[in-house]
Amino acid sequence: MSLNAHLQELKKKHQTLSDAVEAAQRSPGTDDLEISRMKKEKLHLKEQITKLSTA
Repeated sequence: MSLNAHLQELKKKHQTLSDAVEAAQRSPGTDDLEISRMKKEKLHLKEQITKLSTA
């Protein structure tokens, strides 16, 4: 997989996770720990994107 394709896949996953976090925050029944886990995963993806973009 090329670097560009990998970056695009990471960005797509980040956006999907971002949408999921927003939806979970609007839903009163969602577990705070699950939201926290998704936010951490989202941050990890963002760090990977940044690292690969500057390489």
